[in-house]
Amino acid sequence: MKFTLYSRSYCHLCDDMLDALRAMQPPGQQFTIDVIDVDADDNLVERFDELVPVLYGRLDQPELCHYFLDRDAVARYLAEAGAGIPPPHAA
Repeated sequence: MKFTLYSRSYCHLCDDMLDALRAMQPPGQQFTIDVIDVDADDNLVERFDELVPVLYGRLDQPELCHYFLDRDAVARYLAEAGAGIPPPHAA
């Protein structure tokens, strides 16, 4: 499983989202998480500036969440990708 996290240095929300995402890893299965510093690219600053952290599963799909980890959205993504995480129950 691969995720892309648009982040920046000295961002506690970014650190929190990364930690929460890592905590969702199934036993024996690690995620690949590309952490991209938006401040290293003017185009990314323009696109994501005040939204960071922003999490994507597939870059050709809409974002999974921003600001805070949406565990249900991540679980749905993982279930659809066959990662062994059951989707959340419908409310």
